[in-house]
Amino acid sequence: MLLLVHAALTFMLVGLILTVQLVHYPLFARVGATTWPAYEREHQNRITFLVGPLMLAELLSAGWLALHPPPPLPSWSVWLGLALTLLIWLSTALVQSPLHGRLSAAFDARLHRQLVVGNWFRTLVWLLRGGLCLWWLTLLL
Repeated sequence: MLLLVHAALTFMLVGLILTVQLVHYPLFARVGATTWPAYEREHQNRITFLVGPLMLAELLSAGWLALHPPPPLPSWSVWLGLALTLLIWLSTALVQSPLHGRLSAAFDARLHRQLVVGNWFRTLVWLLRGGLCLWWLTLLL
């Protein structure tokens, strides 16, 4: 049952990161300089409210699965899943969050580009996690 919950959390976050990467972040450049600071603050508040609980639940369930892997899952794969989750957290803490902080005062095209390009790493890691969860689910069938 935990694996199903974990997979659902991961799939929700995969959908969210794809929306952010392909739709939301690219549109930042069209907000406008005068409304940018308020927009960025509101973005940070709303996205944190949505993504924070999902990421925390994904991390906790990944940790539990690593410590208590369901019998059909290779133990190396659940530890890989946890390691990928930790990479996402590190990227969020060391790249995306600081860039959002720096962008809070005013829009900067160079920082925006760094945000979009740097977020591809996180997007790809989440896609890998989604694939891993799909594989796990097939092992349970």
